Amino acid sequence: MSQIAKRSIAIRNHKTSISLEDEFWSSLREIALTERTNLKDLIAEIDSQRAHANLSCAIRLYVLDHYRLRAPMGSAF
Repeated sequence: MSQIAKRSIAIRNHKTSISLEDEFWSSLREIALTERTNLKDLIAEIDSQRAHANLSCAIRLYVLDHYRLRAPMGSAF
């Protein structure tokens, strides 16, 4: 069972806490590396473009979309 980790981060001088499962934190760090950015800047970008009130939800959907776009065509989920 995945543990939920809560982390505090400052986004544009605003402190907030984000609760995500360990797998999402790992995936988010991996995405930041592939996009040649840091975790804080990636989260700030997700925050600026989110359509959901909850930042944790927006991050989960971002990670899901990231890997869906890279999945081979025709693969089933």
